[in-house]
Amino acid sequence: MSERKKILIALTSHERLGDTGRSTGFYLPEAAHPWRVFTEAGYEVDLVSVRGGNPPRDGVDPSDAAQTSFLADEVVAAKLAATPTAAQVDAGEYAAILFAGGHGTMWDFPEDSALAGVARDIYEAGGVVSAVCHGPAGLVNVTLSDGVPLVAGKRVAAFTNAEEAAVGLDRVVPFLLQSRLEERGAVHVPADNFAANVVVDERLVTGQNPASATGVAEAVVRELAAITVG
Repeated sequence: MSERKKILIALTSHERLGDTGRSTGFYLPEAAHPWRVFTEAGYEVDLVSVRGGNPPRDGVDPSDAAQTSFLADEVVAAKLAATPTAAQVDAGEYAAILFAGGHGTMWDFPEDSALAGVARDIYEAGGVVSAVCHGPAGLVNVTLSDGVPLVAGKRVAAFTNAEEAAVGLDRVVPFLLQSRLEERGAVHVPADNFAANVVVDERLVTGQNPASATGVAEAVVRELAAITVG
C-alpha cells in the first residue's frame, strides 16, 4: 500500500435526468473538492468514466475556487477530455477509488460491472473504497470474491430518500439509493437533509451529499495513512 500513491475518481457518463428534459452528469464539486484534498496530500489522481471520453458535468459554479482550479489544471483537463473506461484501468495501480456523485450515476454506475470489479480489486488488495452523495450507486452491485456485497453489514452514508424527495426527484430516479443500499445489507446512517455526514467502516468511506465531499476525501487520506503505518 505504501508504494501506491494514486487515487482513482469514477465519473458518470449519463447526461439525461430521466424524462424531465433536464441534463445531468457528474457533480463537479464532488470531483473537484476531493481532487484538491488528494493532491495536497501528495496523491496523483486519475479519472475513469463509464463510457470513456469527456463525461458530462453538472453543478458548475465559477465562484468555487476548487472547481476553477480543477478545470484550469492542464493535467486534469487532459485527463477529463479523454477518460478511460473501467476495462482500460489497472486496479493494481490505485490505493483508493472515489465514486463521485451526480444524478447521472443512478443510471449507469450500477450497470458497469467492470467498474464494480475495479472497486472490488482495490478493496481486496487492502485499499480504500469511497463514494459521495449519489456516488454510492456505484457500490450497490460491488460483490466481493466470497459473493457477499461490499456494503453488507457496513455502516454507510448516501443521498437519503428524504433528500431525494426534497429535491423533487424521488419519482424520477430509477431507484432510491438509500433503499437499494439497505436491500444490499448496508446499515444506512443518515443526518439531517443536506448536512455534512461522513461514515467510515472497514476501509469503506461514504458521504451523504455535496457538503460531505471534502470530508470524504479527508477521511480517505486518513484511512490510507493508517494502512501505510499499519
